[in-house]
Amino acid sequence: SAAELLQVLEGVEGQQLKLTDREEELKTACIFIITVPTPINTDKRPDLGPLLTATRTVAAALKKGDIVIYESTVYPGCTEEDCVPLLEQVSGLQFNTDFYCGYSPERINVGDTKHTLTSIVKVTSGSTAAIADTVDSLYASIITAGTHKAPSIKVAEASKAIENAQRDLNISFVNELALMFDKMGIDTRDVLDAAETKWNFMKFQPGLVGGHCIGVDPYYLTYKAEQLGYQPQVISSGRRVNEHMGGFVAGKVLALIADKGTEVQQAFVLVLGITFKENCTDIRNSGVVMLYNSLVAAGAAVDVYDPWADPLKVAKEYSVPLLPEIDYIKKYDAVILAVAHNEFVQIDFEVFRASGAVIYDIKGVLDRSLTDARL
Repeated sequence: SAAELLQVLEGVEGQQLKLTDREEELKTACIFIITVPTPINTDKRPDLGPLLTATRTVAAALKKGDIVIYESTVYPGCTEEDCVPLLEQVSGLQFNTDFYCGYSPERINVGDTKHTLTSIVKVTSGSTAAIADTVDSLYASIITAGTHKAPSIKVAEASKAIENAQRDLNISFVNELALMFDKMGIDTRDVLDAAETKWNFMKFQPGLVGGHCIGVDPYYLTYKAEQLGYQPQVISSGRRVNEHMGGFVAGKVLALIADKGTEVQQAFVLVLGITFKENCTDIRNSGVVMLYNSLVAAGAAVDVYDPWADPLKVAKEYSVPLLPEIDYIKKYDAVILAVAHNEFVQIDFEVFRASGAVIYDIKGVLDRSLTDARL
């Protein structure tokens, strides 16, 4: 709304930034940068709805000589195969004659105060050599870390998609190790500590994978590959492993509860955290939700507490109620540290242990003397 836009402007120095919700004002611009969500649908297929809606809005304001730059994560070819035809159709202009396009993927890491916009190298590209230079110069004017001009829009699109797919695969590898080592009676993090003493070992940690990038972007890659007749094996396998982890943790916790003589259907469980990562408010595609649903499906009564998350957004998105504060008087049969918020690391878990609760540490940040198990 207009009121929300004005609120964003509070505290902004100077008059360089103008926010508007009036589409007619777009006609004064000559360069448009589109950065909207590119989620997946319930079938885990790309949902281009927000992207195409934004494209249609910009197309209505396009003039000869204008440039449209996309930053949203997409599959290779999306800009030129899906967005450009819509720009031409709505505007009545011809691509690379009347208007041009660029692609420069956003690389912001939510909650990261070190790697900010200007300190991250920006990949750029354009639909012609001259436009590629223009787009690169535009970003180079503010990005102190420098730019990398890709040879084509497709290359730039692919570079962003594989950044997150690679991280997803690296995490899926250690998650599969966790599944294997659990059956062997070995602590995964002990193994990783030993293995990282070799100089070329990459130490990723097991855990619940969520967020708007890592758990989404691989599906954009596999979708495009399948369209072209190739069935990705490794990427798809990694996704399956990571999506299984919420259910795996739920099963482990419920087994520990049962070992203490409590019926699962009578168990009370406290889950600490629902944002997709520590010390941030972002709840998109949170892996904790899979954990919650698995516990509830088994018959446990589950409370969730997260001081970082907006209760209204969580209720709307996932139908999960959040506690306003931790109830230390309530007797929980298990407490699961799902997100390593700073506030949670400082909790006195002895209070829960004293009442017989199972303590499960997904993140591996608690003193092991306080926990019954960890991922």
